Amino acid sequence: MSQQITKICDDFLSELDIAIGNVASENIYVLTDDNTQKYCLPEVLKSTKLTNCHLINISAGDENKHIDSAVTIWKYLSENGATRKSLMINVGGGMITDIGGFTASTFKRGIPYINVSTTLLGAVDAATGGKTGINFIGLKNEIGVFAPAKEVLINIDFFRTLDHKNLISGYAEMLKHALIDTPDELKEVMGYDLKKFDLQELKPLLINSFRIKERVVEADPFEANIRKALNLGHTFGHAFESHSYKTNKPVLHGYAVMWGLLCELYLSYVKLNFPKNTLLEIKKLAKEYYGSYVFDYNDYESLFEYMTHDKKNESKEINFTLLSGIGQIKINKTASKEEIFETLDWLQSI
Repeated sequence: MSQQITKICDDFLSELDIAIGNVASENIYVLTDDNTQKYCLPEVLKSTKLTNCHLINISAGDENKHIDSAVTIWKYLSENGATRKSLMINVGGGMITDIGGFTASTFKRGIPYINVSTTLLGAVDAATGGKTGINFIGLKNEIGVFAPAKEVLINIDFFRTLDHKNLISGYAEMLKHALIDTPDELKEVMGYDLKKFDLQELKPLLINSFRIKERVVEADPFEANIRKALNLGHTFGHAFESHSYKTNKPVLHGYAVMWGLLCELYLSYVKLNFPKNTLLEIKKLAKEYYGSYVFDYNDYESLFEYMTHDKKNESKEINFTLLSGIGQIKINKTASKEEIFETLDWLQSI
């Protein structure tokens, strides 16, 4: 799998023009959702390379990252002259870069695409690393392929359109990257002022976050081994997210990941002696800024069932990425149903 280029743009339009010019294409298709069509597309369309582009728009929200939306995109491409020499540009958060990358990489066995990530969460999570996909039968990212974008462009000015909840949703993934890196990186990320959320102060942390992920992906592009480190917090987190949609009380991905991080750090503490003081510091931060995921004992079985569908699983065991310390990654660790339920008890108690 080719290495993907991720850039935080200093001059977005000129860098977008260069990225488009680096791909020999006959025609260009720009994918947005309702939000990015309104807030971000006007700036994107100032590019001189997009004068005659085709526009595709789908409904916003992860609940719309499904096969019907994919069919809508494929149908538009097919009916509007797309060929294997076409280029797709996905303008949006993680939902758009996931489904846009998936539909581009499967249409006519694959057309090139560029991601223009418009959310902090999308920038540090879905837009980079080459994973694409859609949700299926209520399961998160159940269908997908590994297919990296030609380039990922980050325009921090687009983050100014986000409310505070969506900004701290992205921060959760940055915290995850710091946890699998070094104590110094974790200290820097934990020291960031979440109330103030100054985007210029965020920029160096964001660059570090990209580099951490890129190093892991380069070492293991198809998630056979160490790339599973990036799933820290996601076995529980995806279960919370899927459950929230099933109960019609959807939560943001980063919130689900934060609660998932708490659970998997608790398991790490119980099983691998992960430092208790670090667990308690992150617990305090999560409680202050993310609150609690509301569920009760009657939901334990369905949450456990969602975990059985996690893509890291082998055989019938549920696999977790755990830590024995900051940056001390232990992949393919298992936990019993009783241990998982004990962890859910702990999460409810905080």
